[in-house]
Amino acid sequence: MAGMKEQQFTEEKPLLPEQRGGDSDMQDKGEEASGGLACPASPVPLNQPPTPSRSTHRWHVIARHWLRQTRRRTSGVLPESCEQLMPAGDWKEHDVETPYGMLHVVIRGAPKGNKPAILTYHDVGLNHKLCFNSFFNNEDMQEITKHFVVCHVDAPGQQIGASQMPQGYQYPTMDQLAGMLPTVVQHFGFKSIVGIGVGAGAYILAKFALIFPDMVEGLVLLNIDPNGKGWIDWAATKLSGLTSALPDTVLPHLFSQEELMNNTELVQSYRQQINNTVNQFNLQLFWNMYNSRRDLEMNRSGTVINAKTLKCPVMLVVGDNAPAEEGVVECNSKLDPTNTTFLKMADSGGLPQLTQPGKLTEAFKYFLQGMGYIAYVKDRRLSGGPVPSASMTRLARSRTASLNSASSIDGSRSRACTHSDSSEGVGTVTHTMEVSC
Repeated sequence: MAGMKEQQFTEEKPLLPEQRGGDSDMQDKGEEASGGLACPASPVPLNQPPTPSRSTHRWHVIARHWLRQTRRRTSGVLPESCEQLMPAGDWKEHDVETPYGMLHVVIRGAPKGNKPAILTYHDVGLNHKLCFNSFFNNEDMQEITKHFVVCHVDAPGQQIGASQMPQGYQYPTMDQLAGMLPTVVQHFGFKSIVGIGVGAGAYILAKFALIFPDMVEGLVLLNIDPNGKGWIDWAATKLSGLTSALPDTVLPHLFSQEELMNNTELVQSYRQQINNTVNQFNLQLFWNMYNSRRDLEMNRSGTVINAKTLKCPVMLVVGDNAPAEEGVVECNSKLDPTNTTFLKMADSGGLPQLTQPGKLTEAFKYFLQGMGYIAYVKDRRLSGGPVPSASMTRLARSRTASLNSASSIDGSRSRACTHSDSSEGVGTVTHTMEVSC
């Protein structure tokens, strides 16, 4: 990893629509158009703007037609099996045209002063409802989100009720999916964002933050794998796709082996939801593209020449025994330890935001406090009393030596306040936060 050549795409950012002076269309010269799984290959760099052509213009028209069909089918109505996924409220659906295609976006609230928007991106096999429903419906999370505008982004064709994409449709590369997000930020007038991504969505948000660091104030990355698939992993995934139904191919990416072996109620429910509410053709395209991703070329300062890494505060989250655990540990080794928190959650399986939404909400609360956006929050478990921003009494912080510092308020503060100039407790030692409640 350390010897990898530094990526150059950050030098020239993809132009937004008004900068191009006309319609922009995605191009993808390094990926398969559809059908079989694409081989690991280098996608088209973002610093090469799409070249207009009759063919790409035709796909742009088809994409608009496809999206209009989807909007007519889903306007005001959710499939019966998903009625409970998101409570009624002031959620508003939008279709945003970007340089690389259309995005389905759901917004609640409006930008509040200079506060960032909370922007989410789901994992492959899911959409914003399946991925974040339990988390954002948590009572304490609603206490937090009332102070922010919330923006859920669905990857192209993954929203509930989406029409099937046309045969031969070229799905955006992972680079291009990240390149869609600046248009979303600008379209809704966000000053900046705090991103929450899971799996593939975490990879996309990390890529976005590497290319557009000024747009990202913080990232919460669950189950991120910064590494591309090697040939052996790619071949194993392809073979699995030939012998198993698509939902059964995707589930091992989402859930721990223990959850799969026990065939828990959660696994059974999501197998059914993935099969019934996500268009399988569209999902296959997204799945293929995610498995064709490249390494996130970032390295901790001092490890390689001209090292580049995420500049914003980052909270890495993974459940114990989760399939992504090794990838998250690898990602932690590439980030600046002075503004990175590694949170390993016990008894949470593969998707902590579903199984432990309360604990994750608490960690997110302290993350925002460390950024200075929430002076105090009310905790219903403490009779509605305020919780000081420096207090982390329900979170135990440990280092690699597993030292217990739950009783140390000062030690906790040094990790909660990510912009602190104090070097106490942050140094070069890898830090791990484990939920002990």
